[in-house]
Amino acid sequence: GINGFGRIGRLVLRAAVEKGAQVVAINDPFIGLDYMVYLFKYDSTHGRFKGTVDIQDGFLVVNGNKIAVFSERDPKAIPWGKAGAEYVVEPTGVFTTTEKASAHLEGGAKKVIISAPSADAPMFVCGVNLEAYDPSYKVISNASCTTN
Repeated sequence: GINGFGRIGRLVLRAAVEKGAQVVAINDPFIGLDYMVYLFKYDSTHGRFKGTVDIQDGFLVVNGNKIAVFSERDPKAIPWGKAGAEYVVEPTGVFTTTEKASAHLEGGAKKVIISAPSADAPMFVCGVNLEAYDPSYKVISNASCTTN
């Protein structure tokens, strides 16, 4: 799942689609579904999305894959588990501590990846310290969305 469909959230979805990872849910309380479609289709840096993007029965549909869309402000209220999201990327820049990001676990996520530096979550940088990752970690940071 992706919490926040701003610039980084949209790029996470693009990367997931390109790599074949399944995104089952997106939460953003500030962007409506119609605008999500528009913003995802057209990117001033990366160009137009080459696949299909539609709305069907309240879902965002990307290349035929239905993605549940929620508009919760409180991460505890996002039904990640019911949507089938095991991992949640947290790119809002709001929930950057372990305590705040752990709220996603209450919604049913199993792991949370913060896309910003964190004051207390273990941080990992590709090519630097990934070998230090411990699968028991529930909340981690990728240090900075511009680093990885």
